[in-house]
Amino acid sequence: MIQSALQILRTTFGYEQFRLNQEAVIDHLIKGGSALVLMPTGGGKSLCYQIPAMVRSGTGIVISPLIALMQDQVSSLIQLGVRAAFLNSTLAVSDAKRVEQQLLDQQLDLLYIAPERLLTPRMLDLLQRTPLALFAIDEAHCVSQWGHDFRPEYIQLSILQERFPQIPRIALTATADETTRADILQRLGLQRGRSFISGFDRPNIRYRITEKRNAREQLLSFLENEHRGDAGIVYCLSRKKVEDAADWLRQRGWNALPYHAGMTTEQRERNQRQFLTEEGVVIVATIAFGMGIDKPDVRFVAHLDLPKSLESYYQETGRAGRDGQPADAWMAYGLQDVIMLRQMLESSQAEERHKRIERQKLEAMLGLCEVTGCRRQVLLSYFGERLDRPCGNCDTCLEPPQTWDGTEAARKALSCIYRTGQRFGVNYLIDILLGKTNERNQRFGHHKISTWGIGTELDSSQWRSVFRQLVASGYVTVDIDGHGSLRLTDQCRPLLRGEQRLMLRKDRKKEPKQKPAHSRRSSFVSDSDRRLWEALRNLRKECADQQGVPPYVVFHDATLMQMAELRPRTLSEFKEISGVGQHKLERYGEQFVALICNHDETGEIV
Repeated sequence: MIQSALQILRTTFGYEQFRLNQEAVIDHLIKGGSALVLMPTGGGKSLCYQIPAMVRSGTGIVISPLIALMQDQVSSLIQLGVRAAFLNSTLAVSDAKRVEQQLLDQQLDLLYIAPERLLTPRMLDLLQRTPLALFAIDEAHCVSQWGHDFRPEYIQLSILQERFPQIPRIALTATADETTRADILQRLGLQRGRSFISGFDRPNIRYRITEKRNAREQLLSFLENEHRGDAGIVYCLSRKKVEDAADWLRQRGWNALPYHAGMTTEQRERNQRQFLTEEGVVIVATIAFGMGIDKPDVRFVAHLDLPKSLESYYQETGRAGRDGQPADAWMAYGLQDVIMLRQMLESSQAEERHKRIERQKLEAMLGLCEVTGCRRQVLLSYFGERLDRPCGNCDTCLEPPQTWDGTEAARKALSCIYRTGQRFGVNYLIDILLGKTNERNQRFGHHKISTWGIGTELDSSQWRSVFRQLVASGYVTVDIDGHGSLRLTDQCRPLLRGEQRLMLRKDRKKEPKQKPAHSRRSSFVSDSDRRLWEALRNLRKECADQQGVPPYVVFHDATLMQMAELRPRTLSEFKEISGVGQHKLERYGEQFVALICNHDETGEIV
């Protein structure tokens, strides 16, 4: 059976060998076993159920939470000659009935469906009358209340075990810590299945977190210096900030589009479609955008606000570089981010147990921001994975931050919070430490307290960094009064008594100059190579436009790069390119080979 799977991998998908745990997962599923599969984004999770569905008799049913993901995957599969379809609300009644009939007539290898539709009595009855190869539950972290994207309807998928006990089930995710994985196994009844954990590391992504000064200008500098013409995603916390940032980037010459839940469905679909089908589009979005977006050539993901957890951060940054090529995860982070998220958490109506879990998740996120060692080691450690040596591809590895003994400064800051009654925010406290007189502190009489003017050795920016790190480290908490008032925690007692030293990280005065993680253009040794690359991209776009699909559905960038490097001049040579299966060879081979052959020695297309 595994030989049949390998044959499909080569002739249909155009890849020579399996990667990571793919072969073991596929073999297990073909033999009728169920499994939980955790594999990094871009690691080839979809092949783990697509190939078994094609080898086993019957149709593979794929449960997917988003319409965009279904349509994208089905378009890609049809390009490969695979019999695939989806059932969702975008289909007219007549089209939906046609797909249902194809299912009953065993004319489909794979059918993608949303959990809400799957769970209807009519659909369950239809599946009972159909030979089934397997059930694949994609984005399986949605089943767990401890996951970052919990969806209640996913809990009901336990019905698959009850109604279809003989059909193998596979749950797949790229983002699940140990608690979430245990929840998935229990809720989906997969305790007797096997777990395949391939790890979380995305070595092609460079992680970079910078202190927030003027976040928009910092973002623009990052984009202008490193990602001109690239596709990317910028995440913001609020809808208003999304709109403002997108408009600001457009005014500065970037093709930036907003995306958030407050827009109409038509607006969101139009902007998402433009992002998928055009080159160099930047989407500015809330977390409403991203899950299920299979665009492989996203070269950067930027955050203008702090995510609530490392799961969210990992999931969102994982949308960059799905093709395995170099990509950037960039974030600007500041004290106000910490205060806002602390307030949102404490003022929520969630039960205390859930709040406690969310506090731990936020603390882990803050720990990643303030770490002075390798960020990748911290990130992977959170998910239970050990990296023996620093990665060499994050900002703290490339330019290690300096530290300083901040014990006395921290004690002054903590004393100032106490002496002012634990009722004031950061800006007010900094004025007290610097001895800046204003009407407010005069009114409260704080110009007479012992901490007045004792902090003039630091400027306001440095004091802001001290307060940020005290909050991030748990010495100080943020009141939920809406004013960002700071309060002391029990953890600060040893520090105030002089029983503990505290090393703080120095904020950089300016952005470090680093070589871009993205090296696609620099990999071409001549102008001729670059012109061929652009010609191949233009031909791919023409083919995609004719069919109404995104360009990457025709060929990934990595496949085009290999064409530009190897210059196949016959169909048999073209077939050896990674990502060229039999169906794509027959469909596109002659056009692309002709273009390459017509590219003369001077690099011109003739």
